[in-house]
Amino acid sequence: MSDSSVLLDVTDGVGTITLNRPEAYNSLNIATKELLLETVQRVAEDPAVRCVVLTGTGKAFCSGQDLKEHIELLDNGGSDALFTTVDKHYNPTVTALAEMAKPVIAAVNGVAAGAGASLAFACDLRIVADTAGFNLAFANVALSCDTGASYHLQRLVGRAKAIELLYFPTTVSAADALELGLATTVVPAAELATEVGALAARLAAGPTVALGAIRQSVAYAAGHSLQESLELESAMMTKTGATADHRAAVAAFVAKEKPVFEGR
Repeated sequence: MSDSSVLLDVTDGVGTITLNRPEAYNSLNIATKELLLETVQRVAEDPAVRCVVLTGTGKAFCSGQDLKEHIELLDNGGSDALFTTVDKHYNPTVTALAEMAKPVIAAVNGVAAGAGASLAFACDLRIVADTAGFNLAFANVALSCDTGASYHLQRLVGRAKAIELLYFPTTVSAADALELGLATTVVPAAELATEVGALAARLAAGPTVALGAIRQSVAYAAGHSLQESLELESAMMTKTGATADHRAAVAAFVAKEKPVFEGR
């Protein structure tokens, strides 16, 4: 295992980003945030990556802000580094994660807290180990929410439940996360890698342009009128209708064959 705090593996169209500070529960210090942002932007732009997986090593998915570094910065007058990190690191990272034109899976191997939970909520699907959980820990350290929690959380669980989870932080178990809609599915911890691998492979073999268009259309419609949403749908249909994958899929349907998608 590399000693880098963020690992990237690209295999068969799947780009797997792994937070790799297990001794610190994959908390996010400045160096890790900078590398994570660079890595997320890289896979977003890489045409060889047709599906993205975000996960962590060790016992945690991501425990959010590195509070040890946070305290050191507070004590040493580093408030600029502390409170510019939202604009410099968290906001562009979650934007790239949420807006890239390809499917994104969170493989939640352990606790996802604070910004770590927010990153998971920005993904399309959250496959959660039965030993994992979520904690919106911001209020416990007298901070507001960040990394898109205010946007994504209420879209998953509704406004009232989002406010409750943010006001009264507690660890939401995998089973409760499934019931609330925070988890797409819950699997035994020992089977997480296999389950996520199969799902990612299926998505990576799909019509990438169409999947990206669907992702962007759904996100856009959440904040726009019906008319505006219909206009984007029309544009996305024009875009996807011009792809080689669409032509191949129609030909395969007529020939009663299974289509093979190339992601273009």
